[in-house]
Amino acid sequence: MEKVRGILIGRMQPVHNGHIEVIKKTLEEVDEIVIGIGSAQKSHELKDPFTAGERVVMLTQALIENNIDPGSYYIIPMEDINFNAIWVAHVKMMTPPFSVVYSGNSLVKQLFYEEGFEVKNPPLYDRMNLSGTEIRRRMLEDENWQELVPQATIDVIEEINGVERLKNLAIKEISEIGN
Repeated sequence: MEKVRGILIGRMQPVHNGHIEVIKKTLEEVDEIVIGIGSAQKSHELKDPFTAGERVVMLTQALIENNIDPGSYYIIPMEDINFNAIWVAHVKMMTPPFSVVYSGNSLVKQLFYEEGFEVKNPPLYDRMNLSGTEIRRRMLEDENWQELVPQATIDVIEEINGVERLKNLAIKEISEIGN
């Protein structure tokens, strides 16, 4: 029987427990999953503080930590091309073939739907707390962000002084407003 391969694209700034749960749940519906690390060209910004490479390490290690079969997924950094009409073709060129698209993003869903793909909403877990926005906010406020992410994410963020990076970026962005 032919394998069903799905695709899930997220910025993962940073990788958190919600991402891991969504991947586990998606793997109950498909044989393999292509995990696109979205906005791969962005880093060192308040909304996108981590590089694609840092996010790949977070995700790879978090999936190992959660005993997810390495043969069941492909992690692919994907740059934005701000050209919606050809974005789906760009994604297809960068990834193994897939037939099901999992996305909570209405634009992504519309673009793939128009190209004839089956589009599904990924299950969302504790969306109030499990979001990159909330995790980055907690980092800036010295609150407990660690409880929302896998150990692998904590390890990478500590290795790269990620909290300090985020705080420095926040200072930079505030000072730029005054100019």
